[in-house]
Amino acid sequence: MNQTIQKIVIVGGGTAGWLSAGIIAAEHRIEPQNGSDGFQLILVESPDIPTIGVGEGTWPSMRSTLQKMGISETEFFRECSASFKQGTLFNGWRTGGNDSYSHPFTAPHGYTEVNLAPHWQSARQQIDFADAVSPQSVLFANRQAPKQISTPEYAFNVNYGYHLDAGKFAELLRKHCVEKLGVTHIKANVTAVNSADNGDIASIGTDSHGDIAGDLFIDCSGQKAMLLGDHFGVPVVSKNSVLFNNTALAAQISYSDSNDPIESCTLSTAQSAGWIWDIGLPTRRGIGHVYSSDHNSEEHASEELLRYIATTVSEQAAASASMRKVQFSPGHRAKFWHKNCVAIGMSAGFIEPLEASALVLVELSAAMIAEQLPANRGVMDLVAKRFNDKFLYRWERIIEFLKLHYILSQRTDSPYWRDNREGSSIPDNLRDQIALWQHQSPWHRDTNSADEMFPSASFQYILYGMDFETAPSATRRSSDQAALSRAKTLFQENANKRAQLQTSLPTNRDLINKIHSFGFQKI
Repeated sequence: MNQTIQKIVIVGGGTAGWLSAGIIAAEHRIEPQNGSDGFQLILVESPDIPTIGVGEGTWPSMRSTLQKMGISETEFFRECSASFKQGTLFNGWRTGGNDSYSHPFTAPHGYTEVNLAPHWQSARQQIDFADAVSPQSVLFANRQAPKQISTPEYAFNVNYGYHLDAGKFAELLRKHCVEKLGVTHIKANVTAVNSADNGDIASIGTDSHGDIAGDLFIDCSGQKAMLLGDHFGVPVVSKNSVLFNNTALAAQISYSDSNDPIESCTLSTAQSAGWIWDIGLPTRRGIGHVYSSDHNSEEHASEELLRYIATTVSEQAAASASMRKVQFSPGHRAKFWHKNCVAIGMSAGFIEPLEASALVLVELSAAMIAEQLPANRGVMDLVAKRFNDKFLYRWERIIEFLKLHYILSQRTDSPYWRDNREGSSIPDNLRDQIALWQHQSPWHRDTNSADEMFPSASFQYILYGMDFETAPSATRRSSDQAALSRAKTLFQENANKRAQLQTSLPTNRDLINKIHSFGFQKI
């Protein structure tokens, strides 16, 4: 029990495995494997299983993750076919017509001092909430970048994450982890999981490298969850009664012209029983349809996807599109850390890619392991309990936030949208929150911790983008001229900043071309 945790073994590569390896290796100095008793990190990856990315969209947190790992942002853009993501634009979610709203990554202007939502209510017919409080949604429409080529790496004018090629990203991470961070890469198939006397995993057996022992094992083996699921039997908690989508059809579509604009946000367009994502990379678009197989057939979902491609790209692109089908069961493990094994990525769980939570969960999981790595086996169970409590809470918050998008819809054109508003499918906590938000707008006290998955600002963007109404307070002093005056000033400052950024920022494609030609300034 007093044995120092010195050797971590990650089972599985791909984005989850290599991102976890990089985050942990950046926190702990790895000793060369020359008989040293120092810290070691080994990643075992099957040579027979192709890399399957867990997502092509990130949150802004990826900037600090890459920077801490020591990866140049210029290199990242060049190697991963990356582009800028500033949030999500939702089309057709409210009524199924031409309605749209945005969820930008930039918080409302002056958010730390004034809640602008109540002050915006009287002008809701004149200006969208996101436009009133943030300069970013207009950049969506113009397909503009969040910074300039003269802006240093990872710095910004408006907050941003990335769109990327998941396969290329995993390869960049692998190269960096092995060459720069000291991670040992073993290509082998796992043939056995060997138990210790206390029930821990003592080692994994492989077909080409014998038994590989470790003190802590990280399961990044995908939905199979070879260690936590198959070996330890930790079950999946299904969430299909809350989130109905369980199938995706994915396609990679070339641009009609190499100079076509690149979207600077994820496009999410609602369909009869799901939604279509549209992600712009420099050389192609990733377009896919996520839907509920209980409400839609594969044939009809394919027709909807091809119709979207024909409309937004070209008839020729739709005619030549090749689709890959992915089936999943929305849910997460009953716990994520059991004995000396912790699951990250799809081993821990998977739900639909709405709001791109997959990669950030990998980031957060690996960061907590890196920061709170148990000193020895004796305290590991204490760290595991904290980890499980934290991530069970995070999964519940993600599920509630995604469900919010559906239950606010006014669509009645299909059973899918009507079923999503059925009370039995709405988590109790979310139902209570909505009842409260009818009388007071979300703000700082609506979140329970400093590191919430989705801050109250995100709830504001979805609520008021979907035309939710919060009744004005009957008791609040209407004569509080100081607050009203400050709100008016913030609205005007936001309008001024929006105008200034529109004229000063390049397009997404222009900036990406310059990155490939010249690179960013190093910080």
